Amino acid sequence: MRGHVTAAVTGALTLALGLTACGSGSGAGDGGDDTLTVGATPTPAGEVLTYIKENLAKKKGLDLRITEFTDYVTPNTALQEGSLDANLYQHAPYLEDFNKSKKTELTPVTEVYLPPMGVYAKKAKDVTELSAGATVALPNDTTNEGRALQLLASKGVIGLKKGAGSTATPEDVTSNPKKLVLKPLEPAQLPRSLEDVEAAVINNNYALDAGLSPKKDAFLLESPKDNPYNNVLAVKKGDEDDPRIEKLAALLTSPEVKRFIEDTYKGSVLPVSTS
Repeated sequence: MRGHVTAAVTGALTLALGLTACGSGSGAGDGGDDTLTVGATPTPAGEVLTYIKENLAKKKGLDLRITEFTDYVTPNTALQEGSLDANLYQHAPYLEDFNKSKKTELTPVTEVYLPPMGVYAKKAKDVTELSAGATVALPNDTTNEGRALQLLASKGVIGLKKGAGSTATPEDVTSNPKKLVLKPLEPAQLPRSLEDVEAAVINNNYALDAGLSPKKDAFLLESPKDNPYNNVLAVKKGDEDDPRIEKLAALLTSPEVKRFIEDTYKGSVLPVSTS
């Protein structure tokens, strides 16, 4: 099933064409009162939304149009500026940090799924197999860098200062037994970096895009227990009660979408009800 869905969304990955959309819409609300334009990264958000568009939206009177992005900044900028009605791709800590740093007014509506972050390597199959002085790549945005460091710390790979949370940086590392070199990179570059580093902590969507299976290929994967990084449907503040948003939020948390996520990603992405 996943291969079929992926084929349906991969044609709209480039921003150079000007926010190419799945569907014929070009802006928020274009095409009528029931039209909803939603921004997403291709995998898994774009695939989940495409499933809804093709199977559930029309029954609820919703004309869903999907705009795909390959970065984490533009979907929020477009939402703030009004060319999107909503987006799905980020967790609440990232959204909160984005609002603070960019002076935006975006808010989460509902949690949808957990995309666990994982540590990947070409050769190492366990934390203990990382060699002394090895380079480990991390995402370089504030909250995902901290998230990656927390994941490494959870298995004793490094130690962090007491109280270092989701905004932890390499400067908060208090112990590093293997003297690992921590190398922040753009999140989208992390799968390619595996050719040049010994391991990389990779965001779930970029791992899936690169053909990696978080469940099978990550030698260290985030636990779903008390995990704050569920991805959320987000809107501009004040639009939470828009009837179209309420319809989409209900569909995203429906039993049908839960089943689609479970069947498609087989534990590599977890619907909120099971995360």
